[in-house]
Amino acid sequence: MQDYSEKRDFPRMCVDCAASYRTEGGAKLGSAIAKNLSGGGLLLRVDDELPAGSRLNVEIRPGKNITPPLYLVAEVVRCSPGDGEFEVACTIVKMFKEEEVPLDFP
Repeated sequence: MQDYSEKRDFPRMCVDCAASYRTEGGAKLGSAIAKNLSGGGLLLRVDDELPAGSRLNVEIRPGKNITPPLYLVAEVVRCSPGDGEFEVACTIVKMFKEEEVPLDFP
């Protein structure tokens, strides 16, 4: 038995996968590394600072073709600078089935 109290609703999984994102309504496509993922949140490493409250369309592509891509809308909770990059903590707002993904996504 673990002797600490987990405060998260869902456990985190380290994923370390390539991702792309676009701010909702934005034209610029950005690249990212998805560092970890849970049932309710996501941590991305990106080059540009993103303000809290921003909504992002995110596509995560695992390194193996056996695992399908993940398509989701996320809201930025926090953006922290570090080593020339930013760590962006997000809440997952919506996940898409592959057949539901809009054509211009992310």
